Amino acid sequence: MHFTPLLALSRLCRAALALGLWMAATSASAQDCPPQPQAPSASQVQTYLKAARDRGFLWRIEKDGRRSFLYGTVHVGQPEWSFPGPRLTEALRASSVMALELDMLDPNIMQGMQAGLSAAPRRELPEAMVQRIKAQMKLVCLPEQVFGTMSPEMLVTTLVLLSARKDGLDAAWGIDVVYAGLARGMKRPVVSLETPELQLGLLQGSTAEETQSLVEDSLQELEGTRLRTMIRRLAQDWADSRFDDLSLYEQWCECLDTPAQKEMFRRMLDERNPAMADKIAALHDEGRSVFAAVGSLHMIGPMGLPALLARRGYKVERIQFKP
Repeated sequence: MHFTPLLALSRLCRAALALGLWMAATSASAQDCPPQPQAPSASQVQTYLKAARDRGFLWRIEKDGRRSFLYGTVHVGQPEWSFPGPRLTEALRASSVMALELDMLDPNIMQGMQAGLSAAPRRELPEAMVQRIKAQMKLVCLPEQVFGTMSPEMLVTTLVLLSARKDGLDAAWGIDVVYAGLARGMKRPVVSLETPELQLGLLQGSTAEETQSLVEDSLQELEGTRLRTMIRRLAQDWADSRFDDLSLYEQWCECLDTPAQKEMFRRMLDERNPAMADKIAALHDEGRSVFAAVGSLHMIGPMGLPALLARRGYKVERIQFKP
């Protein structure tokens, strides 16, 4: 199983997703189309608020007499997951700045994403591959005219994201975007730990051959069943705060079987985490209490953010949530 589709789901390409969702919303409805995201009604919001519980993975980090927080998120979800429970609410109130991989509510970030997407090369694909992409577009009710409006890599990324709707999971309820909104409601500044150029560069092929390889791997996953199984398991691990299972991800994901897959894992996680840890530490050293919310896979293993910050002299303690 190739790692690219999962990581596309986990943390990248909100601009491509927004375009894909908008175009999907304009397509004709059909019984077998994945359901469109709907804003909850006022009564649903009240129900979600009353039933809100802590989800995901939270760490308290301390140094120099100050306290900050690390929070592992998920980038697809369900509307009821958007409401933090008591421990998360307490951490949010104790923080003075929100740090995200990318703040997708920041107009400058969105402009950078749109510029990067516009500049991405539109490489030609073999006709057989084109037809396979169009077949997947039909399955998620994405109009055929969308083909060619974005790079092949971004298109298959959008298809991966849209396919999660079949299991009741939608990027419209991604926790990072929710927390960007919560921070603004609480009058907290929001900082991006990375740049659009960095994240887009991780998904774009540098040559026509690499583009075809990335697209082929994504298509194989879309045409099979293991991708959906893995997405469901990751999402449920997050929803139930099953960190023990998430920590064993490398054993059960079936995505690290070849040297190429291991190299992709290293690029997407191990190479990015030190820079994010440095940025979080710099914010903390400025005297601010940081609430750093990033994808949960950035939290596991010896190169995860909790381990990296512990090596930088922080006292790191995971806050356990009640079942």
